[in-house]
Amino acid sequence: MGSFLFGHFGDQLGRKRTLVVSLMVMGVATVAIGFIPSYNSIGVWGALLLCLCRFVQGIGLGGEWSGAVLVATENAPADKRALYGAFPEVGAPIGFFLCNGLFFVLENVLTPAQMTSFGWRIPFWASSVLVFIGLYVRRRLQETPLFKLAQEQDNTTKSPLKEVFKSNWREIAKGTFIMGATYALFFTLTTWSLSYATTSLGFSHSEFLLLLMGAIVEFAALIMLTSILADKIGRKKVLLTASVALVVYSLVFPYFLEGQHNMFGMLLFLGLGFLVMGSLYGPVGAVLPELFPTKVRYSGAGITYNLAAVVGAAVAPSITTWLIAEYGLHSAGYYMLALAVVSVVAWLLTKETKDVDYTK
Repeated sequence: MGSFLFGHFGDQLGRKRTLVVSLMVMGVATVAIGFIPSYNSIGVWGALLLCLCRFVQGIGLGGEWSGAVLVATENAPADKRALYGAFPEVGAPIGFFLCNGLFFVLENVLTPAQMTSFGWRIPFWASSVLVFIGLYVRRRLQETPLFKLAQEQDNTTKSPLKEVFKSNWREIAKGTFIMGATYALFFTLTTWSLSYATTSLGFSHSEFLLLLMGAIVEFAALIMLTSILADKIGRKKVLLTASVALVVYSLVFPYFLEGQHNMFGMLLFLGLGFLVMGSLYGPVGAVLPELFPTKVRYSGAGITYNLAAVVGAAVAPSITTWLIAEYGLHSAGYYMLALAVVSVVAWLLTKETKDVDYTK
C-alpha cells in the first residue's frame, strides 16, 4: 500500500517531498512502538496499538526505498548510476548490523526480566534518529534534476498508477521475479536461520548474532563492489551471474546445516550466502528504476520492489520451516532453487539497462 500511495505523490509532486514524508511516517511509527503500554496495563488495546503502528510503519517503508534510490540515481552521472544507487542499498546491512549489535549488548547487560520489562523498547526509542534524518533531508536535499526536467517538459502524468500498469506491466512483472529470490534469500539468511540455529542446531542467541553481524559486514562490502562492477560491465552480466550462483548455493546450503553446533558449516552457510546476497542486492538500486520512464519511475520501482517482498519475503521463513518439518532440510534448498531459476529466466527475458536514456 505504501508503494502505491507514495508512488502516486512521488511521480506527481516530486522525489524530495515524498521521501521526507515517508521517512517521517516510518520514523514516528517506529518510535511510537517503544511507548505502547503493556498488555497488563491496557489489555488488548496494547496489541491493537502495536498492529496499528506496524501498519503505519509498513506504509512509510513502502515509499521510502524508491524515494531514496531515485534521489540517488537521478542525481548520478550516467556512468556511476549503480554506485550511487548502492548507497541507499547499503543502508539495509548497516541498519541490520546496528540492530543486532544493540540486541547483543542488551542481552548481555540486562537480565531476562529487564529485557521483558523495558529492554525491548530501547531499540525502538533509538530509531528516533530516523525522524532527525527526515528533518535534515528536508532542510538540505534538493529536488532531483531529472524530475525538474520532466516538469519543465510537461513529461508528468496525473495518474501515474494507471499509467504504469497500462504501459509498464511487463517491467513490473520482470522486476518482481528478478527480485523475489533476493528477498527470499535475505530472510532465509536472517530471520529463518536465527530461529533454526538457536532451536535446532545448538547455537546460543548471542553466539549466532555475532556470526550474523560478521556476515553482514561482508554483505555491505559486496553491495558496493558489485555495484561498481555493474557500472563497468553492465547490470545484466553481474546479476545474471549472481542468480546462477544462487542456483548452485540453493543445492548445497542444506549440507552446511547438518550436525549439531557445526561452526564451520554455519560459517559457510552465512559467508557464501551473503556473498551471493550482496551480489544480487547491490545493483538493484539502479536496475529497478532504469526499467521505468521518469514520469512513473517512483511508482514503478516502488511497486516492483514491494511486490517482490510479498513474493519472496513475506512467506519465505514460514514456507521454509514447514518444508523442513514435512520433507526435511533439503526441501528448503529446492524451494530456494525454484525461486532462483525463476530469477534467471526473468533476467534472460530482460534487456541490459546500463545505457538507457534515464532522462526520458
